[in-house]
Amino acid sequence: MYLYDHYDQAMVDARVAEFRDQARRRLEGKLTEDQFKPLRLMNGLYLQLHAYMLRVAIPYGTLNSRQMEVLADIADKYDRGYGHFTTRQNIQYNWIKLEDAGDILADLASVEMHAIQTSGNCIRNISADHFAGAAADEVADPRPYAELMRQWSSFHPEFSYLPRKFKIAVIASAKDRAAMRLHDIGIRIVKRGNDSGGELGAQFYAGGGMGRTPMIAPLIRDFVPLDQLITYAEACLRVYNRYGRRDNKYKARIKILVHELGAAEYTRQVEEEFAHMLEQGVEPPREELARIAAFFADPPFVDAPKSIDRSNPAFDAWVKANTHRHKHDSYVSAVISLKPAGGIPGDATAEQMRVMARLAKQYSFDELRVMHTQNVLLPHVAIADLPAVWAALDAAGLAAANMDSIEDIIACPGLDYCSLANARSIPLAQRISEKFAATGKSAALGELKLKISGCINACGHHHAGHIGILGVDKKGRENYQLSLGGSEAEDVSLAKITGPGFDEDGVIAAVEKVTDVYLARREDGERFLDTYRRIGMEPFKEALYA
Repeated sequence: MYLYDHYDQAMVDARVAEFRDQARRRLEGKLTEDQFKPLRLMNGLYLQLHAYMLRVAIPYGTLNSRQMEVLADIADKYDRGYGHFTTRQNIQYNWIKLEDAGDILADLASVEMHAIQTSGNCIRNISADHFAGAAADEVADPRPYAELMRQWSSFHPEFSYLPRKFKIAVIASAKDRAAMRLHDIGIRIVKRGNDSGGELGAQFYAGGGMGRTPMIAPLIRDFVPLDQLITYAEACLRVYNRYGRRDNKYKARIKILVHELGAAEYTRQVEEEFAHMLEQGVEPPREELARIAAFFADPPFVDAPKSIDRSNPAFDAWVKANTHRHKHDSYVSAVISLKPAGGIPGDATAEQMRVMARLAKQYSFDELRVMHTQNVLLPHVAIADLPAVWAALDAAGLAAANMDSIEDIIACPGLDYCSLANARSIPLAQRISEKFAATGKSAALGELKLKISGCINACGHHHAGHIGILGVDKKGRENYQLSLGGSEAEDVSLAKITGPGFDEDGVIAAVEKVTDVYLARREDGERFLDTYRRIGMEPFKEALYA
């Protein structure tokens, strides 16, 4: 993984000192909240319903054990003993005191971490496939390119005050595990030609996003040479920064610009800007990409036994559900579920973080990944070590065998924490996971992705759920709209609302009815999403509203 040089460390240390002074002046009353707000947001500090919330950047989701241990220490020292892992591969703390913020940032800086640009109208944390560098199906490790983009975008003077927040994802396989086309810019590293010597380049998608106006990003260029990756991204940003709406925050995202201009016209302007930049010699030095790539060399994999005793049913179920094929056949990537039945999706206690750190150091070449599914990954685990890893996870309450099942719910913090929310997400997720765990239906349902948002901002990605739930306010009462048919994978689609909403009890019953229709109507090998696409909405609506 990437390690800071003295420029990185000096930059982060300077920001800590700067923000410490800003927070002191706010506490002393020398700054008003309106004056302080843009300063704190650029440092990841939000004012939520009950307290400040701090969002910590984890670039492309990659952590080492020492960093995870410091995250655990912060949870114990400054929060209430836990942290919340998010769909953008970050971690959030929900109970922060302003007087502690500077000390927290200093603790983060001591292990090459920060909260810079995790909020505000800027380029946010660059995300990537959580299996990057380990997956058997990728053409290259996308993280060096994500790291290059992180360095380019940090404190970029031209893009520090964009019309609206901006999110970029980088992947390198045909399978999309990062919701790439639902980002402002999505980048897929591809190989031109099928032979081993084929040229690597990047496909660019622009204008995706969720929120109140969900859109799928169109392809705007099918191949950009990798040494021009940053230049093309900058051309995309320049066109957006030039024409993006600043008079209406609901129309300020790049997806609105691409939609209103049309993908062809937006692409024409990007190509024109790109050609101009190349004429001016605006290209990052190629030696910088080579320097960064060296940090992402494979760890020293070894051939090891692949046969293990799987006679324990619980262990066998976990191996089947929570391990992913690795590019080296003696290893797998092992998912640590943060979704126990009845638990809060994405939450981990400080002690659980320390367990994960210890396992990473002992069994995964000192590396962890935060996943887009609000889980954590050990990317490189020898198959022979799986029994020991599972035993430690099981003892820590981290061994739920539910990856990609209906119990593996994505949910935003909702009305329990967020000042924007209209309804609670967490209790609903807890009740649904408990219900399906108790009935034993999860295994029969197979891959079924359920996502819950507490408001139209869609932090729970409900638009992209096979089953999506949106909390709304209906005359002062919490109400839940049910949607079907979304996907954030390579078969990307946006979910459609089934009809009138439900109260909390009603939407839980509705989810069960929807799954019953699927079980009754599916054909061999079909996922829920496949059956929905084949039979359409009507059989589900009939079961819900007849």
